[in-house]
Amino acid sequence: MHEELSDVVKHNMEGYKVKEYGQAVKRYCQTMELRDDPELIKRYRQAHDSEHAWKEILEGIRSVGILEMEIYIHETRLVMIVETPLDFDWDSAMARLATLPRQQEWEDYVALFQKCKEGESSDEKWKMMERMFYLY
Repeated sequence: MHEELSDVVKHNMEGYKVKEYGQAVKRYCQTMELRDDPELIKRYRQAHDSEHAWKEILEGIRSVGILEMEIYIHETRLVMIVETPLDFDWDSAMARLATLPRQQEWEDYVALFQKCKEGESSDEKWKMMERMFYLY
């Protein structure tokens, strides 16, 4: 599957990188709230930076077929954008992700920063958003 993906990356000096895959993709958008504590938010950001993100978690995300994932933040609100191949099945992938090494340990750790219930999986924490408008 990934062999077919183009490694061409376009970059606008004032924007974000956009990877072209040479195929149509699905996009999922989800949201979540963090605890309203500036120190916890700082630590949550740090947990996701390139130096501190857990290698096993990044590998797990890729292994279930996710092509690209971005998380945006405004105050305590997170928005995650996920791009996948067209044949991606969200429910199956999230069920598989939940069983991968260290995944629940990661979820328990980041739950310290998130408004969620103890023991929830990633799929239970993040709320799927519905697209209501687009402009191409």
